[in-house]
Amino acid sequence: MAAAVSAAPVYLNREASVDKVCGLIEEAAGHGAKLIALPEVFIPGYPHWLHLLRVDQGHPFHIRLVKNAVEVPSEATDRLCEAAGKADAVVVVGINERDPVNWGTLYNTNLIIDRTGTILGKHRKLMPTMVEKICWGFGDGTSLRVYDTDFGRIGTLICGENTNPLAKFALLAQGEQVHVANYPSNPMRTAFNLTEGIEIRSRAMCYEGKVFTLTASSTFSDEIRDTICTNDEHREFTSGRPSSYTAIHGPNGRLLAGPVMDTEEIVYAEINLEDGLIPKIRHDVVGHYNRFDIMWLGLNRSPQRPLMEAGRPVSGRPLGMPEHEFFDRLDRLLNGTKDTETRAKIQDLVKTFRGS
Repeated sequence: MAAAVSAAPVYLNREASVDKVCGLIEEAAGHGAKLIALPEVFIPGYPHWLHLLRVDQGHPFHIRLVKNAVEVPSEATDRLCEAAGKADAVVVVGINERDPVNWGTLYNTNLIIDRTGTILGKHRKLMPTMVEKICWGFGDGTSLRVYDTDFGRIGTLICGENTNPLAKFALLAQGEQVHVANYPSNPMRTAFNLTEGIEIRSRAMCYEGKVFTLTASSTFSDEIRDTICTNDEHREFTSGRPSSYTAIHGPNGRLLAGPVMDTEEIVYAEINLEDGLIPKIRHDVVGHYNRFDIMWLGLNRSPQRPLMEAGRPVSGRPLGMPEHEFFDRLDRLLNGTKDTETRAKIQDLVKTFRGS
């Protein structure tokens, strides 16, 4: 059983939002869910003021967001892991991630937690959308991964990333079977229809990749509106409906549960991974239905860091022994080792290092 959550965070309050997440995990597990998807940056919420206020008017909210963001690992992630372990469920939850060293940049991050209560990994949104770049930094290829779980091979992308064919293909090429796509609410009265866009993306991911997709969106609560709106014009602008979309779709793109819009609710669906096999007879875009001698995808796994150190620091003591002396001594030690199996393994390792 899989579950996708539609809910609002306790806005800009890390501890209370973690409490709510733990409660939602417990509720979903109580209905038999073994995979639980929660919305984008649910802890402690989406920076809606970026779409409403001037940058300088949003500074007080940004400070609150930074102070209530989540470091990985931390006491907050420990509580999330404990809840997942207690529920015996795989959990994907969105957080505003704070770097423990540099507070100047936050990241839009999904945590992937195993049913044992262990963090399998985290995915940082590769490219913040439009004004989100004011708030969040860029992710990199290190987190574009699929995770082996007891519920299948799970991957995740955040909001607009689910429009990116290359990002989607990178996950499918790693054998993704269940896809988690999470979103914020979007109550802004603009020409862009987020809910329609979410449905198109979710069904397309399923149909093209022959995967299941869990789509989890947050809702826009009165608390959020009261926090960021300073006048009636703001309130009118943030009154658009529908503003969220939560659902579960199958490998043929058909709806299995939901959709839920603008209400707090958890949707559930049974997932049988074998349902993805027959559709792949017709189209397996990462297998027989492609030509990798003609076109293929490159993925840069190098971490993007602000400081890349080179060389060795100067110290008052001599540097280590030369490489040839090290291997000469190692050979002499191995020749005197009676454990033939261990000796053979070390010798093979040395040969691999030397390229011989």
